[in-house]
Amino acid sequence: MKKNNISKKPGVSYAIVGKDLAAHMFEVTLTVDQPAPEGQLLALPAWIPGSYMIREFSRNIVRIRAESDGAEVKLSKVDKHTWQAAPVAGQLTVVYEVYAWDLSVRAAHMDQSHAFFNGTSVFLRVAGQEDEQHVVDIQRPADPAAKTWRVATSLPELKAKRYGFGTYAAANYDELIDHPVELGDFALATFKAHGVPHDVVITGRVPNLDMARLCADLKAICETQIAFFEPKTKRAPMDRYVFMTMAVGDGYGGLEHRASTALICARADLPTAATPKGADISEGYLKFLGLCSHEYFHTWNVKRIKPSAFAPYDLNTENYTPLLWLFEGGTSYYDDLMLVRAGIIGEPAYYKLLGKTVGGVLRGAGRLKQSVADSSFDAWGKYYRQDENAANAIVSYYTKGSLVCMTLDLAIRSKTAGKKSLDDVMQALWQRYGRDFYKGAGRGVSPAEVEALCDEVAGARLKSFFDKYVRGTEDLPLAKILAPFGVKYSDERKPAKPSLDANLGRDGADAKLSAVHEGGAAHAAGLSAGDLLVAVDGLRVVPGNLDTLLSRYAVGDSVEVLAFRRDELRSFRVKLQGDRVPNVTLALAPEAAGKKASGLLRPSASR
Repeated sequence: MKKNNISKKPGVSYAIVGKDLAAHMFEVTLTVDQPAPEGQLLALPAWIPGSYMIREFSRNIVRIRAESDGAEVKLSKVDKHTWQAAPVAGQLTVVYEVYAWDLSVRAAHMDQSHAFFNGTSVFLRVAGQEDEQHVVDIQRPADPAAKTWRVATSLPELKAKRYGFGTYAAANYDELIDHPVELGDFALATFKAHGVPHDVVITGRVPNLDMARLCADLKAICETQIAFFEPKTKRAPMDRYVFMTMAVGDGYGGLEHRASTALICARADLPTAATPKGADISEGYLKFLGLCSHEYFHTWNVKRIKPSAFAPYDLNTENYTPLLWLFEGGTSYYDDLMLVRAGIIGEPAYYKLLGKTVGGVLRGAGRLKQSVADSSFDAWGKYYRQDENAANAIVSYYTKGSLVCMTLDLAIRSKTAGKKSLDDVMQALWQRYGRDFYKGAGRGVSPAEVEALCDEVAGARLKSFFDKYVRGTEDLPLAKILAPFGVKYSDERKPAKPSLDANLGRDGADAKLSAVHEGGAAHAAGLSAGDLLVAVDGLRVVPGNLDTLLSRYAVGDSVEVLAFRRDELRSFRVKLQGDRVPNVTLALAPEAAGKKASGLLRPSASR
């Protein structure tokens, strides 16, 4: 068991306990041995790294008080997430309650079944002492429901036993908030990837879970990624890793940390022991493994290789960078690619996933208005605050970013006759910026340095590529660039299928337009997102029957659509158009059939 080299009396310590499980209330006691003479400033982060939106975690602090030597100490609110304690001569103790009812990977949640928290939601930062060692006493709730609970976290143990309640330690505040904690009766298994223990923690009811298969698949993915970044040493950048997963009826999401990831998934997506051996991998399980692969890749790409704007983080305000297309989009490119290289899926399954991504990007007109660099920079105000017009106004730095990275990969391979690839760029980023980041020798990378490194690996200037596809909004020449690598690109849309070119959702028993695509039939007729469709040529529209109603018409026909906008019934004359939804398929070209793998899937010759 690894112990932190920490003094017997740390300068900053916390005790956290589930005070009232039914009320979803944590109680946190913060002790500062040597508070600032002028009065100690205390602040809770406004956002959590990896989720680029101001979330105002301080709004969940219900009560807060301070004392010193048994006497009350005045706390003054400085701003929405900062308090200042009056000057004291001795130790400062702050006790506060945190409401935890956000069932997500980015905040805190607690009830009688489990408890989960990120440090950004519960641990006040002691201004000026962020670099001091921090100790946390994780205490068992008094509620009988918690009698058999255990603790899952990648925080190094101090006096606690692994999976047990007690004290854990962090070298500084940045490390403290980078290890989420799960408390409960969870399923647990451990495997080793290149000698490093990896825990798999599953909270929630998952009947007949095939933990053995899950561990085997995750082991293959983790070992592939470790070898990707460290092909010679196969040395992982952490001593231990934890996959902590909350299984629910319907959910999906993940958030990366330096030695763990917090995940949420639909329980149906987890493997069952009832699946016959040799059966094809299910779509849900493949999606979950892709999520695990994505968050694990972040162990290198964003947790250690960082944009200069994130080194260090300023947790009080937005941290702007135009590089999320590389750090999130690049990770999205490699997450599924690693499933292929790990032997989890084959080429046909990979190309199916890739085609789906391409179709999703081409569906939105926003790709022609916003570059992936601007999408990265505007994540705080646009990507994380999407509305019904998002598809017409913005592009995803995840999905288009992944396609930009794929195209960049193939461009480098083409310029170097397959000797170099984006793999070499990622490895160089790791060696120069990431490997020693937490040892004090690393630093963030700037946009100019990223571009210069790509030039260096390619042996040619790539400014035109960056101008067109990273800083610009041109569509990627996917068919042209994929062809030399043995991949056939096709887009078989259904122009004869009559369509409104709008997304239809549900509002109770009503069919509701959730998005209206720019230039489509619904847009031309004046329909808007939020309209409740009532009838097409006098026949009632309900969720699920619109395509059937429209199938009786031809492209170019005109129909009357009745819809409620707010509480007013309106009539719209709609000229139906052909379906503009992309139907992109990718496959190994006939002339490339029989080869072990297309050039797209192979590491470069230098690897």
